[in-house]
Amino acid sequence: MVDLSGLVKAYDVRGTVPDQLNADVAEALGAAFVAVTGATTLVAGHDMRSSGPELLGAFADGAMAQGASVVNIGLASTDMLYFASGHLNLPGAMFTASHNPAQYNGIKLCRAGAVPIGQDSGLVDIRTTAQDYLEASMPATVAQPGSRSEVNLLAEYARYLRGLVDLSGSRPLKVVVDAGNGMGGYTVPAVLGDAELPVLPIQIVQLYFELDGTFPNHEANPLEPANLVDLQRKVVEVGADIGLAFDGDADRCFFIDAAGNAVSPSAVTALVAVRELAKAPGSAVIHNLITSKAVPEIITEHGGRPIRTRVGHSFIKAEMAATDAVFGGEHSAHYYFRDFWRADTGMLAAMHVLAALGEQPASLAELTAEYSRYAASGEINSEVADQADRVTAIRDAFANRTKAVDTLDGLTIELADGSWLNVRASNTEPLLRLNVEGASSAAMTALRDEALSVIRS
Repeated sequence: MVDLSGLVKAYDVRGTVPDQLNADVAEALGAAFVAVTGATTLVAGHDMRSSGPELLGAFADGAMAQGASVVNIGLASTDMLYFASGHLNLPGAMFTASHNPAQYNGIKLCRAGAVPIGQDSGLVDIRTTAQDYLEASMPATVAQPGSRSEVNLLAEYARYLRGLVDLSGSRPLKVVVDAGNGMGGYTVPAVLGDAELPVLPIQIVQLYFELDGTFPNHEANPLEPANLVDLQRKVVEVGADIGLAFDGDADRCFFIDAAGNAVSPSAVTALVAVRELAKAPGSAVIHNLITSKAVPEIITEHGGRPIRTRVGHSFIKAEMAATDAVFGGEHSAHYYFRDFWRADTGMLAAMHVLAALGEQPASLAELTAEYSRYAASGEINSEVADQADRVTAIRDAFANRTKAVDTLDGLTIELADGSWLNVRASNTEPLLRLNVEGASSAAMTALRDEALSVIRS
């Protein structure tokens, strides 16, 4: 018997196939999704993993047996599923394990309009209901089961995004795109190429566009520097203006400048925020507490209202809804747009950066320099035996130098010189996550090394 407590996470379903996630489990989750949400019709899609079609089919069987019809959009990026949920105003299920290795698959669930379903908004109830079905028996099929239909929304998705960011007037750009054998290989030709719509002044150099859920070239996780090496090398080799790296389900995008250097997601957040504020002056912009302090500074300078949240898409989306924020960004390269049902989309972020680059003559490094004011460590994980004890040790170690402290998400300490650090405990592993920022590389390095010595002592 599968224990769903290890499969259903805080924000989604994620586990290994078939021992944790298989057709029986997917069917139970489909039936439970309908029971909990009351859905009468839902939309579903899957990424390039070989287990996706079977799992989606089983989930659809469970949903249809409880009276819900299922619109299958087939191959999709996660943001394409969010588009379908918003465009069709239907709850949705996306079968993906994002950047996880090949043996994994999962499900991201949302209500109509791409409203997320997480542990505090129905996912626990879905897990409990599905567990009951697996341990006892599946509920009886209703008198009028739902039907199944298929629709291809790729062209409509591409057309919608092009309507939000006009790239037709860009100067010619050479763009290397590393799809990592993930769904960017499906969506990039449609949105940025001419597979579905008229050609743009963009020359795309493709890396690993073949859809392959075994990830034969490298893991589709651009957050790991090793997975950016091929892209960095190719950008320099072909003299490209910019490089784009998508994760497996293409809801995140990372950027490489012409010299092969990675651009900070905080700088991207600030850049896109400025562009969105130009369209919606005075709006709120959401940033999580790990982004650079340059982000709220720049938002304020451009007339926006910076709002700081915890790390995690459920917190970002909830705050966007509460404040009617025009945009939100995270250090992990998730970017959220009011014009996209407050959902995260790597493709729309990529289009904003391409537009900003293409409408002026400077290089990407020059363009983003004004948004990169401080030196950041990036997230550093340390395995510890007692997370709470090490957090207390950090608080004590810096007590006599602390200018400000808060516990919005883990422990954040700001020092008198403006440097800051944050330590957060992982919810699923015995890890502490450290982020540090300083006014200079030397200041950041010194603070980082001191904090690590306390954490790892």
